Amino acid sequence: MSIERVKEYFRTLGREGDILEFPVSSATVELAAQAVGVIPARIAKTLSFLVEDKCVLIVAAGDAKVDNSKYKAMFHTKAKMLTPEQAVEMTGHAVGGVCPFANPEGVETYLDISLKRFDTVFPAAGSSNSAIELSCEELAEHSHSLGWVDVCKAWQDSSNQ
Repeated sequence: MSIERVKEYFRTLGREGDILEFPVSSATVELAAQAVGVIPARIAKTLSFLVEDKCVLIVAAGDAKVDNSKYKAMFHTKAKMLTPEQAVEMTGHAVGGVCPFANPEGVETYLDISLKRFDTVFPAAGSSNSAIELSCEELAEHSHSLGWVDVCKAWQDSSNQ
C-alpha cells in the first residue's frame, strides 16, 4: 500500500508520527483543506505529467493552475497529465494520494514557487485521506526535489494568500 511506503520513508527520518490520517477523504484540494482545517492554497497538490516517457511531478499550491506556456518553456513539451492508471503504474500512488515521497527511481519532482508564500504546506502522504505538514525547506528535502520552478498561474491573484 502506498501510504505504508510513505510511512516507512518518514519512519527512517523519525517523522512517521507527523503523518495525518483522516476519517474523511482528502483526495481533492477542497476536501484536503477541510480535513486539515486550512485554506485551500496551503494544500500542496502533486500533479503528475508524462515527459518523454517518464513521470514528472509538480508540487504546487492548491490555488495554482499550470500555465501551459511556462510549462512548455520549462519542459520543452506540452503538458500531458498522467491517466489514473499511469499514475499508479509510474508512482505507485493512486490519484488523490499522489505525493512527492517514496516514489520509484526515475520519477522527477519539482516544486512550484506558488508554495513559497507559506511557512508550511500540506502535501498528501500516499493515500486519499492523508497529509503531512512541512515547511517548504522540508518539502524540498524530503521530496528529493530537483528544484523550484515557475510553471503555474492564477495563484498571485488569489484571495487565498
